[in-house]
Amino acid sequence: MRVIKVVPYNPMWQTEFEKAKKFYIKLLDGLDVQIEHVGSTSVKGLHAKPILDIDIVVPNSEVSRGVIDRLEKVGYIHQGNMGIPGREAMKYDKDKSSFEWMEHHLYVILSGSESLENHMMLRRHLRNNPEAVKAYSQVKLDLAKVHPNDIDSYVEGKSELIRSFLEKEGMNLKALNRIQDANKAK
Repeated sequence: MRVIKVVPYNPMWQTEFEKAKKFYIKLLDGLDVQIEHVGSTSVKGLHAKPILDIDIVVPNSEVSRGVIDRLEKVGYIHQGNMGIPGREAMKYDKDKSSFEWMEHHLYVILSGSESLENHMMLRRHLRNNPEAVKAYSQVKLDLAKVHPNDIDSYVEGKSELIRSFLEKEGMNLKALNRIQDANKAK
């Protein structure tokens, strides 16, 4: 059983992202993509699980398919959208890959999708609000203690605070409700 570990911000997370970004840019040469470091490891000062979240932003489903094909050729496994429209999850398989770097979650995500908007708004809010970083860090630390082996409860426990941040950034009510529903423990 995997233990949820939340640790202080580490500047190496940005270095690891830059290494991954260079790899993806080379791999996806000729495709219309944008590589974004999202999630908690993308915010200086924020406590996080030491797992990068990376979005490969694409303009349409045709480019998405091309990106997924190239990622599968280097050892990623396509996991589908996992219930989140506009986003395709890719799992890194160490045994099938010729490269090695920090643990990460990788998504191929449509430009303009609600999922991308969620990631970008949350990152922007946290980068621009030191008090939000402190509050979010504390919630994550507390939840990791209370739910050390229950990722679903950990994610759901963060949901209300994340919703408040997204609401302050101007996300619409229907989108907020969908995001909160998607984060409910199964």
